[in-house]
Amino acid sequence: MSMNPNLAEEHLQTIRLLMERAALYRRALAPIMLVTGVLGTLAAAAGLIFHLDSSLAFGGLWLGTACGVVALAFLLARRQAFKDHEPFWSPPTCRVAQALLPPLVSGLCLSGLVVSLGADFALGFPLALIWLLFYGCALHAAGFFMVRGIRWLGWLFIAGAILLMLLVRGFEWEIAPPAVHCIMGAGFGGLHLAYGVYLYFTEPKASAA
Repeated sequence: MSMNPNLAEEHLQTIRLLMERAALYRRALAPIMLVTGVLGTLAAAAGLIFHLDSSLAFGGLWLGTACGVVALAFLLARRQAFKDHEPFWSPPTCRVAQALLPPLVSGLCLSGLVVSLGADFALGFPLALIWLLFYGCALHAAGFFMVRGIRWLGWLFIAGAILLMLLVRGFEWEIAPPAVHCIMGAGFGGLHLAYGVYLYFTEPKASAA
């Protein structure tokens, strides 16, 4: 079966655009990762200081933080695109959004189900596992259309979630609320900060991760 010439040309054009925009994605990623890391660290600190231990308080804190991160990431990416005289919502950007959406929506729906089960603080740990796992899957999926390092960052989140599940299952540890906030801070704060710093210091030396 022969491929439609117009369809083949569209695929080639999309691939070219993705390659051309790899540097743009990388430049936008450094500030986005740093901002995400700072907000993740602040959210963990707020959870510890104000004892946001119930599943509703825990979920509200971190979902609110996630909404803030998405809004700031949008503004930073849009500013970078305008600065480089590039269209913000292009076919490559649409591909990235399509890759991110299914894991993020799935994680959000599963989180809502967990929260609806009750207000017990013990539900905070399952929520943390869900978010780490599905967020890692989202990053890995988006990494096929962005810089290579995003896939590795996604694997770190996935591996962290799996390791936590194995440790808790194997040793029957009881995860207290402060520990859950620390886990979220280490993942969504520490990993983002580390990757943002890496991008910041390697940007002048290389055009791809």
